[in-house]
Amino acid sequence: MRPHHAFWPNRLPHSITVPATSVWDNLAVSARRYPDKTALVFFGRRQSYGELAAAVERMAAYLHGLGVRAGDRVIVLMQNSPQLALAHYAIMRANAVVVPVNPMNRAEELQHYITDPDAKVALTTGDLAAELAKASNALPPGSGLQHMLVTQFSDAFDTDVQGPDAPPEQWRDWLCTRHPLPELAQGQVHAWGEALACTDTPPAHTVGSNDLCVLPYTSGTTGLPKGCMHNHRSVMHNAVASAMWSNGNCEQVTLAVVPMFHITGLVSMLHACVYLGATLVIMPRWDRELAGRLISRYQVTTWTNIPTMVIDLMGSPNFDSYDLTSLRYIGGGGAAMPQAVAQRLLEQFGLRYVEGYGLTETAAPSHNNPPDRPKQQCLGIPFMSTDARVIDPETLLEVPQGEQGEIVIHGPEVFAGYWKCPEATAAAFIEIEGKRFFRSGDLGRVDEEGYFFITDRLKRMINASGFKVWPAEVEALMFKHPAVQEACIISARDSYRGETVKAVVVVRASHKGQVSAQDILDWCREHMASYKAPRQLVFVDALPKSGSGKVMWRLLQESEAAA
Repeated sequence: MRPHHAFWPNRLPHSITVPATSVWDNLAVSARRYPDKTALVFFGRRQSYGELAAAVERMAAYLHGLGVRAGDRVIVLMQNSPQLALAHYAIMRANAVVVPVNPMNRAEELQHYITDPDAKVALTTGDLAAELAKASNALPPGSGLQHMLVTQFSDAFDTDVQGPDAPPEQWRDWLCTRHPLPELAQGQVHAWGEALACTDTPPAHTVGSNDLCVLPYTSGTTGLPKGCMHNHRSVMHNAVASAMWSNGNCEQVTLAVVPMFHITGLVSMLHACVYLGATLVIMPRWDRELAGRLISRYQVTTWTNIPTMVIDLMGSPNFDSYDLTSLRYIGGGGAAMPQAVAQRLLEQFGLRYVEGYGLTETAAPSHNNPPDRPKQQCLGIPFMSTDARVIDPETLLEVPQGEQGEIVIHGPEVFAGYWKCPEATAAAFIEIEGKRFFRSGDLGRVDEEGYFFITDRLKRMINASGFKVWPAEVEALMFKHPAVQEACIISARDSYRGETVKAVVVVRASHKGQVSAQDILDWCREHMASYKAPRQLVFVDALPKSGSGKVMWRLLQESEAAA
């Protein structure tokens, strides 16, 4: 027996039987059970489970009419919205595979998400459609999108909404503008309403637990982002287990503000709630005053977040006017929760902040703290049905308790492998005692009670407010700037984001004295997702290099830490 079993929540089994059905089937079941119950709330407009399921059937039929077939990859490029939930379930209902894409990506980044999964169809919102069309239109004939379905935010709410449900004033242009549909050079653009008016019969639902369900992309130490192949089984395991872990039930009300293009928001929030028949109160992005009002108005019981959101809400001058007494479960990950804030939550609201840990490759949690006995700034214990160990990255042998090593994970939530990358897949797994373990690339230790703690990273990565930034990807984009001869990306401390992105740049001789640090920072913001774009930049005459000519990034990182 592993030591953490002594602290296992009494009400829960150590492992679960994963349903043999597809993730879409959870919506079908909840719609039959609770047809009139509110599934989604968006700026005051409610959508019932019955209405959501009916819309999914119509959208699936429309996608089938566009040529979407079993196993086809379909892009969803959206912020949190009812349309995102509808898009995911419609694609699954049509037996196809969801490719969730971060809406902060720019055209140059978006091209990879079209060509790598061979996507021919995309669903997006009006504010992002032009950028996605720009990406597709720049691709060679035959490799671009054939169909793009475009919704406007105002398809899902009443723009004259007032009171606690009203969007922040600074969001009104963004949310209420009805953008013109862009031109798609290699295909057609369709309005959302047209798809929802479809009266055709959707295809028979034929996919099951072993079929591909979702293909989220993760970056790494080298090259372009790689698709993580998750079958319905791996997603279903973590949706069901997350629902059970947080003591979920059909009366649960969840504040959906962590992004659902990301694996945590998608699996532990959207899919877990639909499985339960619970209610999702959706925020398209973070705003502390709106969050405070929505928690109070809808008596939110469950809030998955990143710690910076809690810190921000508690810093609001209106904090004392918000009613947070309905909250029963609050937790998250992506960054450590400061001890003082966790203590205040406990003293003021009796809430223990439950931190968890997982990766895109593990469909969100591979570890979680027991809700009734969490430890602060701790990954928690191996999740339901999961075996996790700490090994020596060189010898691949398990290290003694308390010693640092690489965290490796075995369980039904672990992905099948990287899309079209057999070598990377082979390198990501090792066998221990006949079981296939995924190598996380994170260094950690286990305490005497079996709780895991992260100590360092084997992989070179920056964690900015929970968003993972891979330096190699940012450097590759920066090399496209005409003034940049060389660039090395390192992390710098940031009081709010935890870490932020810093660029150390060598300028081409032809551009010396003609370009400022701010010029390059502005260019970066224009050409890459805002969370990846460097916030700080310094010019140097040369980057430190090893005998073989490799940039010694660790040396720059260490001098930044010392400074």
